[in-house]
Amino acid sequence: MTTDATTAGELWRDPQAAPADRVQDLISRMTTREKVAQLYGIWVGIESGGEVAPHQHDLAVPLDWDELVQHGLGQLTRVFGTRPIAPEVGARSLARTQREIITRSRFGIPAVVHEECLTGLAAWQATVFPSPLCWGASFEPDLVRRMTEQIGRSMRRLGVHQGLAPVLDVTRDLRWGRVEESIGEDPHLVGLISSAYVAGLESAGIVATLKHFAGHSGSRAGRNLAPSSIGPREFADVMLPPFEMALRAGARSVMNSYTTNDGMPAAADAGLLTERLRERYGFTGTVVADYFSIPFLHRLHGVAADRADAGIQSLTAGIDVELPTVDCYGEPLLAALDAGTVDEALVDRALERVLRQKLELGLLDPDYSPEVSGEEIDLDDAESRAVARQLAERSIVLLHNDGLLPLTGRRRVAVVGPRANDAGAVMGCYSFPLHVGVHHPDVPMGIEVPTVLEALQADHDVVFELGCPVLGGTDEEIQAAVEAARDAEVCVVVLGDQAGLFGAGTSGEGCDVTDLKLPGRQEELLEAVLATGAPVVLVLLSGRPYELHRQIDRLAAVVCGFFPGVEGATAVANVLSGRTNPSGRLPVSFPGAGTSQPWTYLTAALGARTEVSSVDPTPLFPFGHGLSYAPATWVTAGCETREWATDGTCRVHVVLRNDHEVPTTDVVQIYLHDPVAEVGRPVRQLIGALKVDLAPGQTRTVSAELHADLTAYTGRAGHRQVDPGEVELHVGTSSAAVHATLRLTLTGPRREVGFDRVMTPTFTVTS
Repeated sequence: MTTDATTAGELWRDPQAAPADRVQDLISRMTTREKVAQLYGIWVGIESGGEVAPHQHDLAVPLDWDELVQHGLGQLTRVFGTRPIAPEVGARSLARTQREIITRSRFGIPAVVHEECLTGLAAWQATVFPSPLCWGASFEPDLVRRMTEQIGRSMRRLGVHQGLAPVLDVTRDLRWGRVEESIGEDPHLVGLISSAYVAGLESAGIVATLKHFAGHSGSRAGRNLAPSSIGPREFADVMLPPFEMALRAGARSVMNSYTTNDGMPAAADAGLLTERLRERYGFTGTVVADYFSIPFLHRLHGVAADRADAGIQSLTAGIDVELPTVDCYGEPLLAALDAGTVDEALVDRALERVLRQKLELGLLDPDYSPEVSGEEIDLDDAESRAVARQLAERSIVLLHNDGLLPLTGRRRVAVVGPRANDAGAVMGCYSFPLHVGVHHPDVPMGIEVPTVLEALQADHDVVFELGCPVLGGTDEEIQAAVEAARDAEVCVVVLGDQAGLFGAGTSGEGCDVTDLKLPGRQEELLEAVLATGAPVVLVLLSGRPYELHRQIDRLAAVVCGFFPGVEGATAVANVLSGRTNPSGRLPVSFPGAGTSQPWTYLTAALGARTEVSSVDPTPLFPFGHGLSYAPATWVTAGCETREWATDGTCRVHVVLRNDHEVPTTDVVQIYLHDPVAEVGRPVRQLIGALKVDLAPGQTRTVSAELHADLTAYTGRAGHRQVDPGEVELHVGTSSAAVHATLRLTLTGPRREVGFDRVMTPTFTVTS
């Protein structure tokens, strides 16, 4: 029997009481319907605007707000991320909604408010930061943390509690449209950067949400939502480590993957969401459903007979909250509870996690107020722009340079290409302007976003020709670009992607490709301009690497920016001019002449070039590659010992010197090579990396303390283990450029290691 909420002695309202006791007291007072109401979100306005989630309009069910809100509410979906709304207006509207939820429900529990925040808060007038590939290219977790501290503070000011980021899917196939949302193709780099993202967001009091758990990027042929067939060792050693690292960084929520692996949908996989995540990893936060993934069990995967069955399977597996809006966890689940086909203990299990998180957020405290400041809210302030510019500059990768760059002095420059004069060229598919704003063409972008053309006009005498759009175009447009190139000292060709969703772009969620040729007629444009004989600098603003092997020998230089955000064009101009010495390194390989997909550098020997295959998968530019105008001198690299205990550490040192008159930066990269193991292992795998700045004439020593746990892998018995025996540490500037090979012997017994293993080196830098 449920006690009325007004009864004296309500322990759950006492902030001094133990959190577990408060939560259990509240649960004991709630009706079944009130309990279930805490396990779903509501998306007000889901039926308006464009498609921003798969099957959004197919699965949107009519909602009776007045009926739903009287029982309470778990979450509010995308108050700021559904349509353009001024921040102050949105904050006041949200406060009114929260007051309504509080006053009209029996216990007055506010809703958790979540928003997308991958490249900044997905809200009108908010800073769009560089995309995840840029974070990976920066090799700079501290800078990523500064970015998410800014994002988190903006979210808190608006009354938002949870951010649906970061994406921890390790890139496996460059044809996949969501490569632009991923950090890179190496699990250590993805884990390192995503952990920093989590730490920054959580430090601002925002719940970080890890997605997509797990294996989402392994979909066959790089097709969105397609089934995957990832073996248990690849799953454990490639897909899972980033999640393990980010959980240890303090993430309080996890979102399931859409896909099936070997036929099992993640949304119904208790082995993944409960046994592994809860019991083995010790996770105590909330698991939230990726949008519509619960009804997908019935509608797409064919593993549930109806919506009730889908809800029961997901709840049993361990999904606590249905997003984006109530469906299977609403009336279908209530009917199943009434019929006795699902145990109410499963509802209580999920409810305990939801209420504990609301308690952590202060939503159960008697002094909670949804009110926000009446002052103007600036979501694109100077500090955010400064961080955005620094991250953009530190992430731009100089792939190739025959000496033409930097472009010093004022030059006569032809700027051509479809990404040169489009503000959207620097933003990915989860930026507000391209995610939501594109569906509201009459509303201004809301932020200042310079184009590459505008940025270059400040440095040079520029003539611009489009050449061709991202897709399509005419012979006349290409010919106009040719004429402009002929008359110029230098031609800067700006090519790449149009980010979008579900086929509305060339990169982004649901924008998968069958090959890695530049979209549309862009390669034809590039060939036409090269044929003029003018020196050509290629600038790529894209969501994935593309094939450049047919042109690379004729290009004077290639600069890759991925999607570098609102300050990206300025950052590109600074790199081209030499005001910024490029320091980005590739988080994904660029395909070579024989590269087929899926392929990454994390391959065993037979996955590389061999005499038994006519296909040479060697990349044009390998993982970790990046050039500088003033490369550091590698003085020496070594190790203090040749023996390494299987439960101990070894210390590697690298001495770098800057022999130039300008500052420079290098990234020390340490790779493991295991010559003999129980299973086939990658020829080379990153286990540590550090970005190092050097002033002119400066010498610095980088020391890395490496625990033997970093050599662990999943063996034949299915357990992660550290083996005794010979290993090599390859220390260098990319996965293909090794400056020193350090041979060591791991001594001692074989050790089995788990979630608590050491996953990162300890670096020190001395001058």
